[in-house]
Amino acid sequence: MLEKTDLTRILETAIVAAHLAGQRAMEGLEYIRVSVKNEEELVTQADSECQQLIIERIKQTYPDHGFIAEEGPQGKIFKQPPRGTEPIWWVIDPIDGTNNYAHRMFFFTVSIAAMFEGFPIVGVVFEPATDSMFTAVKDGYAQLNGRRIQVSDDEIGPFTSIGLDSHFDQGVPDWACDVMQKCRFRNLGSTALQLAYVAKAGLVGTIITRPKLWDIAAGAILAESAGAIVTDWKGEKIFPVDLNSYNGGTFQTLAANKKTHPQLLKIINL
Repeated sequence: MLEKTDLTRILETAIVAAHLAGQRAMEGLEYIRVSVKNEEELVTQADSECQQLIIERIKQTYPDHGFIAEEGPQGKIFKQPPRGTEPIWWVIDPIDGTNNYAHRMFFFTVSIAAMFEGFPIVGVVFEPATDSMFTAVKDGYAQLNGRRIQVSDDEIGPFTSIGLDSHFDQGVPDWACDVMQKCRFRNLGSTALQLAYVAKAGLVGTIITRPKLWDIAAGAILAESAGAIVTDWKGEKIFPVDLNSYNGGTFQTLAANKKTHPQLLKIINL
């Protein structure tokens, strides 16, 4: 059973690791090298450098914890199961928003979550360009730079914003067009950042089509700790996730405040 002091120590470790990675990412903007991963995603040299920094820093404090991270060998995920009696996994996206980063656009984040028994227990989303550190711990408040944040109380409307994906493989679905007509739609290019913006009331909700675990783990606990509802597109819970068998699958994700969530579920499933 994890105590509050355990969560505090884990959070402090995640914050330090995120700062280190964010600093490296900002330094790397001057000499970006870009390649294509799995014929569908951009990757830069900073992705692997930042991931290594994060893992090395966490291992200084928690050498026996497990890791699931985006950048593994030959375009696969990096996965290292826990080795001790404490089955905690760290789920890491070293640069969430790599396409933005590759084009020197500042909408990118470092996303780090710690998970226990399939649930996120600590989440950190760091936006280095603005020095914005979003944090949350299980059964605690979501915070931005140490101040509590909460979701919006607004419904879908002409002056509220909803996060959508920037591309759809099979063309723009009807539900997305419906959302676009009902509100102001946004895509920040970083799933973790959009979830953080739901938490801080910048967005009333976000609909995410094909995120992987490292895209949503930290942002999900942030959003939920701020009062959002986070589910799949059928309204079912996403967590717990079987981390031992996880191998890079995707989760259709909907995160929104309590007024907007049922509205978006209805639109998606018409």
